[in-house]
Amino acid sequence: MFVDIAKIHLKAGNGGNGAVSFRREKYVAAGGPDGGDGGKGGDIVFKVDDNLSTLADFRYKRKYAAVNGEDGKTRHCAGKKAPDLVICVPRGTVVKEQETGRIIADLSNDEPVVIAKGGNGGWGNQHFSNSTRQIPRFAKNGNPGEEIDVTLELKLLADVGLIGFPNVGKSTFLSVVSDAKPNIANYHFTTLTPVLGVIRMGEGSSFVMADIPGLIEGASEGIGLGHEFLRHVDRCRLLVHVIDISGSEGRDPIDDFEKINSELAAFNEELTTRPQVIVGNKCDLIDEEEIAKYTEYFESRGYKFFPAMAAIAEGTADVINYVAAELAKLPAIKIYEAEPKPQLDLSSNKKRTFSIRACDGVFFVEDAPWIMDVMNQVDPDDYESLQYFERVMRQTGIIDALRKAGVQEGDTVSVYDVEFEFMD
Repeated sequence: MFVDIAKIHLKAGNGGNGAVSFRREKYVAAGGPDGGDGGKGGDIVFKVDDNLSTLADFRYKRKYAAVNGEDGKTRHCAGKKAPDLVICVPRGTVVKEQETGRIIADLSNDEPVVIAKGGNGGWGNQHFSNSTRQIPRFAKNGNPGEEIDVTLELKLLADVGLIGFPNVGKSTFLSVVSDAKPNIANYHFTTLTPVLGVIRMGEGSSFVMADIPGLIEGASEGIGLGHEFLRHVDRCRLLVHVIDISGSEGRDPIDDFEKINSELAAFNEELTTRPQVIVGNKCDLIDEEEIAKYTEYFESRGYKFFPAMAAIAEGTADVINYVAAELAKLPAIKIYEAEPKPQLDLSSNKKRTFSIRACDGVFFVEDAPWIMDVMNQVDPDDYESLQYFERVMRQTGIIDALRKAGVQEGDTVSVYDVEFEFMD
């Protein structure tokens, strides 16, 4: 089964908690704190596997969780770092945040991408000893790992997209110009999944063509199969539009052409700017005068037109040679850039929970995984960034909660990986 979209839940590992312990050995007086740090939680990493061609595996498993880091130990021993959870996806998979549609990553090259970061381990009590606090009986909890719902969307990496109504000869065309073996039969929707074929133009020169199935009028609104596969046209640098020039099924070839282009525009207006080559297939069923009429019509509108008989490979070489020459002038296949996380919306009424824990003059802001996104955006060397952090602390009620907990000027406030001196 060809599956090109899936929704899954990701939970990176939590960091291990820091340890509270004291050195106790014979003949060693006042050994002091020796609690070790917690280990880092496992990241969730996505990588490309070229042996995969669909997202079918994600239909049956929807939740993925990495391992938590190990808690700290005595004698300054840190907890063990958790292994990363590696998830393999087909090349061309775009990872989006479900809630906002923000693009997180485009898995189109061989570089693995961290989608959800594991939490850092908490500090052991060895870090909290100073001249006024020589017996710290507390440690830091580990940071929570990132948790996110994502949508995986497979967009095929093809240089050329074959488009057109069903049964116009797209699969036949692909079969004679490449090594692809699509299903070919004289009925509609013979091809139920996109088929890729590699066209070799000589040593070291080739390009990929994709047969995009099921495009009919209304495809962009979910009619037929086209709405399932229009996304695969997104990356194509050039489109080869195959029409049944003979009108053998009682349709007007020009009307077919206009309808398919209307569906492309309705799905994504940008697709109308892609270069398009017109192939008038089944030209053996009409006379030379009609072929000339269609040639004049399409070329007067700026399109290159090729009459062809795909079933016997007549005229297909001319199409391929022209397409190869045009591809050499076009930019590379589109790669989607990752979009940055938006700043926290302080005007939202969404309740953001947290808790305050006080111990020996240190006030810990905990149980607030939402604030991790804020911490990742804060640059301690940038004044405006620090102002944003202060606004978040005030408008979410953390400053008021710290005051109620008894914080005094000069006390240490710890917010996950950030510590600062409280100033009123």
